[in-house]
Amino acid sequence: MKKIYTIAVFLIGFIISLNAQTTEDQYSIKNLSINTELSNFGTSFYGSDKLIFSQPVKRKFIINNVWKPNNQPYLDLYIGDIQKDGEISNIKKFSSKLNTRYHEADVCFSKDKKTVYFSRSNFQNGRYKKDSLGVNRIKLFKAVVGPNNEWTNVEPLPFNNDNYSVGHPALSDDGKTLYFISDMPGTLGKTDIFKVAINSDGTYGTPVNLGPKINTPEREMFPFVSGNNELYFSSDGREGFGMLDVFKAAINNDGTYGGPVNLGGEINSDKDDFAFIIDNKTLKGYFSSNRSEGKGDDDIYFFKEIPVICKQNVNIVVIDKQTKAAIPNAVVSITKNEEDLPDVTVDKDGKYLFVADCDTKYSFASNKMDYFYPAVLKTITTSSKKDDVQTVVLEMNRELINLNTIYFDFDKYNIRPDAAVELDKVVAYMKKYPTLKVEVGSHTDSRGSFKYNEKLSEKRAESTVEYIVSKGIDSSRITAKGYGERNLVNKCSDGVKCIEEEHQLNRRTEFVITNPEFIKN
Repeated sequence: MKKIYTIAVFLIGFIISLNAQTTEDQYSIKNLSINTELSNFGTSFYGSDKLIFSQPVKRKFIINNVWKPNNQPYLDLYIGDIQKDGEISNIKKFSSKLNTRYHEADVCFSKDKKTVYFSRSNFQNGRYKKDSLGVNRIKLFKAVVGPNNEWTNVEPLPFNNDNYSVGHPALSDDGKTLYFISDMPGTLGKTDIFKVAINSDGTYGTPVNLGPKINTPEREMFPFVSGNNELYFSSDGREGFGMLDVFKAAINNDGTYGGPVNLGGEINSDKDDFAFIIDNKTLKGYFSSNRSEGKGDDDIYFFKEIPVICKQNVNIVVIDKQTKAAIPNAVVSITKNEEDLPDVTVDKDGKYLFVADCDTKYSFASNKMDYFYPAVLKTITTSSKKDDVQTVVLEMNRELINLNTIYFDFDKYNIRPDAAVELDKVVAYMKKYPTLKVEVGSHTDSRGSFKYNEKLSEKRAESTVEYIVSKGIDSSRITAKGYGERNLVNKCSDGVKCIEEEHQLNRRTEFVITNPEFIKN
């Protein structure tokens, strides 16, 4: 991507070299014939048979229309037909209503193709604006299809700002959430991925940073959400093959994210690899790269994912550690190469047959009420042999005591009288069982900024520990952690209307026994 991507990444340049492990071949890849010595990048599906992309074009203006950082013309949006081999034909400019004399790039569409979101230089109504440092920032715009089937009502999104950039739009599969990139206040790194709710009346919620599970101190860019709820994005702040690499992370049903997974050494190179999109039905897609074997600056590549066909069985067995009896209906959490998979539930005999990929690292953790948490954890690496079989036995310790959750008032961290009653029970248990250790985990509701809620939850954890210690418990037996708004117990995330009683459930401190080997004498 070299210089062109700095438009979309907000004029930030940074090179990073990191080590990574290679993976088996999973993609067939080809460089498109439409690529030139200039920068062609940033594809987006327009329906199932057309593709939008960006490329520089020399315009017939009297004044110079070259962008100085890379001495290439400004970008326009183009459209073409997708052929069976992935090539693009019948290429033409996408829309005279959307393209201007400055940069347009990075688009996404609603499923009915009647709404478009796109990145553009801060240029509107004939005015080219710059910030206090003389930099023209990137902004997000929206347009809709008018009566004549032409794009109309081009308008900037309300969270744009002349002093920071907003770009790289991507829509969730249900069209209710818009993902984008920004360096706005509250950004954890140089550029972060944010999301914002699209309300039914066409208004927008408050932008929310995706948090440190996704964002790093460096650059996260070019988000794309596939139809099976996987978030793809590029980052140069994670271990990879060099510069920008493409990663994917599962979007869980509760709005949290699985651990990002590098797509490997075919999609990624030692240069910039970005703008990854995929049709999860055909497993075909496109990405952009400035790798050395390309034709020019940035090139567009077509790929087809080759499904992994080597599978084997893992027999999961959950039993009571003391009695060795089966534990029915226990929930087992599974991660695959640190990516969260859906939980499974064992049957009445405490068993579940899990189908795994070969040569893959899996972790299994069992959980059930009345048993210790953190749950027992087992990690395995499957073999390379097809249809091989492994057995994972998870032995759970029965919980000896019950430590109830305590709650806090909105924006407060003082111990309420009802909370003090429950804390006195904790103190009594810890005095009765002097080897028992606990973790105090405090949480907030979703109101307030991400960083503010992190600090508020830490204060709640601290006040909880101070209360217990004041009653004679050694502080070495208690650890404290603030989780902010990351672990909501219900639907009440940013942009979701909830009553006060629902928010109250999230303003809490929970207790976890940290030494599951503890057994009542």
